[in-house]
Amino acid sequence: MPLSYAVPTPLEYFASLVAVGPGEDIALLEAAACIAHDEHPDLDVQQFLDEVDALQERLARRVPADAAPLHRLNLLNRFFFGDLGFSGNLNDYYAPCNSYLHLVLRTRRGIPISLAVLWLELAQGLGLRAYGVSFPGHFLVKVLLPRGQVVLDPMTGHSLSREALAERLQPFRSPQAALEDEAPLGLYLQAAPARDILARMLRNLKEIHRSRQDWRRLLAVLNRLIVLLPNAWSEWRDRGLAHAELGQSQQAIEDLHTYLTHAGDADDAPTIARRIGGLRRA
Repeated sequence: MPLSYAVPTPLEYFASLVAVGPGEDIALLEAAACIAHDEHPDLDVQQFLDEVDALQERLARRVPADAAPLHRLNLLNRFFFGDLGFSGNLNDYYAPCNSYLHLVLRTRRGIPISLAVLWLELAQGLGLRAYGVSFPGHFLVKVLLPRGQVVLDPMTGHSLSREALAERLQPFRSPQAALEDEAPLGLYLQAAPARDILARMLRNLKEIHRSRQDWRRLLAVLNRLIVLLPNAWSEWRDRGLAHAELGQSQQAIEDLHTYLTHAGDADDAPTIARRIGGLRRA
């Protein structure tokens, strides 16, 4: 009897990439590229990875073997933002395609976090100690150098001073908080784990689809968020509400019940309980 193999679904493929054990790292570039599978099911992720590898090889040929880290960083930025022309898609910032890495690679346009994922892959390939930074409102990247760290805007490659970072952070600080209660700037500049970066990418898409009331696409994103963060109970609630909008009452009840079981003391628990009752009556 000939052997047969079941081809994993896009969600199963994503789940296999993010199901790493303690001390293991998620393959960020591959997992981030897979997010596009829901909208582009024919995407060849391996071809995308090969294209990024080809860019890495082009860049490596330009970097002397004995180049200092700062010199490597300058050559990387010249290549990424200058020669390749990557920049922010300011004309259509909230388009979902800005979160699909294969399209960002093709058009050279994206949003901070998608540009950052590509930039980080090239930076780490050069041996730079480069990390994503989940800064409020605008994803950043940083590179640790022998004499300190450089924080950059992945939309432009420009380095940001402490004053510029503090200014960007100000709108997100509570106006009522006393100065001594405010978290120091350094806490906002910690390296973001790959799982957090993927969650932020998915939540960007989540808000786009929710604002457009595109429940089918929203549901696909929430499926990935729950695979990535199974204990993020608010995502179970939101998936239940998306199921309800699509007329999928039984799935909605199950997800909303899971939310109440684990987050029953939440402020919206009575509202969700009433919603479950309404779905059961319907």
